Amino acid sequence: MSKKRTVRSHTCGQLNAAHLGQTITLCGWVAKRRDHGGLIFIDLRDRYGLTQIVFDPALAGGDLAHDLAGRIRSEYVIWCQGQVRQRPSGMTNSKMPTGDIEVVCTDLEILSESKTPPFPIEEDLDVAEPVRLKYRYLDLRRPILQKNLLMRHRMLSIVRNHLDQNQFIEVETPILYKSTPEGARDFIVPSRLNLGSFYALPQSPQTLKQLLMISGMDRYYQVARCFRDEDLRADRQPEFSQIDIEVSFLDEEAFFPILESMIAKLWRETLGQEITLPFPRMPYSEAMNRFGSDKPDVRFGLELVDLSGVFEKSEFQVFRSALTPSSQNRKGSVRGIVVPAQAERFSRKDLDDLQSHASSFGAKGLLWIKVQANGELQSPAAKFFSESEKKSLADTLHLKQGDLVLIVADTRNKVVFDSLGALRLQLGSKLGMIPKVGEGKPAFLWVVNFPLLEFDDKEGRYYACHHPFTSPRPEFFEDFVAGRNLDQIQASAYDMVLNGVEIGGGSLRIYRPDVQAAMFKILGLSPDEAKEKFGFFLEALQYGTPPHGGIAFGVDRLAALLCGVGPIRDVMAFPKTQKGHCLMSETPSHVSPEQLVELGISVTRKSEVE
Repeated sequence: MSKKRTVRSHTCGQLNAAHLGQTITLCGWVAKRRDHGGLIFIDLRDRYGLTQIVFDPALAGGDLAHDLAGRIRSEYVIWCQGQVRQRPSGMTNSKMPTGDIEVVCTDLEILSESKTPPFPIEEDLDVAEPVRLKYRYLDLRRPILQKNLLMRHRMLSIVRNHLDQNQFIEVETPILYKSTPEGARDFIVPSRLNLGSFYALPQSPQTLKQLLMISGMDRYYQVARCFRDEDLRADRQPEFSQIDIEVSFLDEEAFFPILESMIAKLWRETLGQEITLPFPRMPYSEAMNRFGSDKPDVRFGLELVDLSGVFEKSEFQVFRSALTPSSQNRKGSVRGIVVPAQAERFSRKDLDDLQSHASSFGAKGLLWIKVQANGELQSPAAKFFSESEKKSLADTLHLKQGDLVLIVADTRNKVVFDSLGALRLQLGSKLGMIPKVGEGKPAFLWVVNFPLLEFDDKEGRYYACHHPFTSPRPEFFEDFVAGRNLDQIQASAYDMVLNGVEIGGGSLRIYRPDVQAAMFKILGLSPDEAKEKFGFFLEALQYGTPPHGGIAFGVDRLAALLCGVGPIRDVMAFPKTQKGHCLMSETPSHVSPEQLVELGISVTRKSEVE
């Protein structure tokens, strides 16, 4: 085989009427082969498209190529040479960019043969995902997945260009790093040269990017690989990428426009959509009270309504218990959702299913009410309501005939918000109120003013809602350092949300050593523990730290939204299953006893751990 027979002059999506009469060479995979007796047709595929190749033994030089074409099967890799000609009248294909032409082959080389694939390489594929993941390299030949990866590439190219134009510097940070408590479990890596010591794979470059700010880098970004050893879902992977951004000497008012214009540029240059700027901002408390979520989908109604005032003196035990202050002087709430004029659509089984869904988010029950034609309330609990409560409920919710009301009450507001927020999304989907993925106008917003701390009743201590380097809002500094009113302190944290999906999250960081020390103390870290875990960082804070902050965008989630797909696995080249397995390479796998000895590691059986 000569070298020229592995080189192409054009791609399979390139040829058109402008190339008529030209002699060209193509290389690619055989997508389809059709034998019409005297003529053989082949659809040749590469990542650029398809070209129809014709083998005609009656043409000069075509007999040898025709004979060899008889051996070709799907997914063979071939080199062919021939002349571009117009397709016969009535045989054109307007759905293909190359549909007006075909190549008459006069020379052919089979570069590589193929076994029969375990599934056809085509767009609409009804094959179990485990099979596709096992043969991912074949799955990736499908145009839809190649299109997704090309979109991902285009997205990152646009982001890099935008950040470069705004004076950001791309800096790579280490993958082998120090284990630090940041929320999820670390993946740890043993050190052969330092037996008994371990590296950790970074959950994010959090402390490293802050150190870059201390170093004077001023504007940093990185497409960073991140690793978290946590239970997986369709939208989570043990390793993922994020667009990591950090800046100095900018507050939200100066930082947000840079990020918004980056997102607007992404949507404009990939989808051709113009995005309205600036994005609206919604305080965390409003998002929770209206939508039961800190990443609200604001494209439809069904908003939550606080009914605690309606039932503050209720004799109904469920409501009375929720609204009675606990020993920690906290009380819960009673909240509901009105589904207008849809009561008849919900059978008892439908309502039971909704109750089951709510219970999966911690709700002890779901109370339903249907408004009858005469204005009466049909509900298992209606007999416990006083007439004044019924009237107040109807007035507060502006109830009309046929309305359905769903109510959750609990001593913990988190349970109320989580369960009703999830019900709202389920109802919106069931009633066709939520546009399908990739459809409708995108609804961007910022959620701001998150709480800084969350108290865990079981542990009896506070946890950082974001991470331990998130700064309180400046007006709360004094109370925070003094340890006062910790439940009321807001964080300088912000999330960018699109259609109910968090696509980016960040905060202004703590840059004062006294505030950082106060944070560690509130979180229950002694000075010795803080020094052990973050000593290098605490030392760095004492050498002139600029005010700084940042954000991280999920690359995989952004790409999935731009591609109009659901699971992020569809925009990743080699994803893992929900159990963290790579079915293609059979990873994770065992290593040899010799490797374990060299690392000073002994493996404990699962039964011994349990």
